[in-house]
Amino acid sequence: MKMIVVLHNIRSCYNVGAILRTAEGFGASQVILSGYTPRVHDARLLPHLRDKLDKEIHKTALGAEDMLDIYACDDIISELKSRREQGWQIVGLENNTDASPLYDLSSRELAEQLSDKVILVLGEEVNGIEYALYDIINLFVEIPMHGQKESFNVSVAAGITMYELTKRS
Repeated sequence: MKMIVVLHNIRSCYNVGAILRTAEGFGASQVILSGYTPRVHDARLLPHLRDKLDKEIHKTALGAEDMLDIYACDDIISELKSRREQGWQIVGLENNTDASPLYDLSSRELAEQLSDKVILVLGEEVNGIEYALYDIINLFVEIPMHGQKESFNVSVAAGITMYELTKRS
């Protein structure tokens, strides 16, 4: 399976770094940073601000930020539409949605629905994926929860999801 990971409106540099490290470990072909997600090596920032963000992201990425093809995107809707036209399947990780289709990440039905080219969309830490992206997403997946909490940290959830997706390929 070829996989691209989208980090849309992720607030924490530490979450960005952890997801970059995980994406590299699972062989993601690209990571797209969009919305207000902190960018690594952002040439648009003043050098001291860029250095500060890079240092924070590096704390958890541990060099993965320099091993990945990372693309900063200003128009994620157009980007995802274009990638969908190129045969990519857009998969959103969400736990509080009535969107359909919604698959339990551990279900057999999900394996039957996955293509060999997947874009995994991860949304903001508290509010999840922005509703404006819902119409572009082919299917949603959720991680079954067994405790009292309703969700995992986005970087933990990203790791669980990447593992489940790649083991099905």
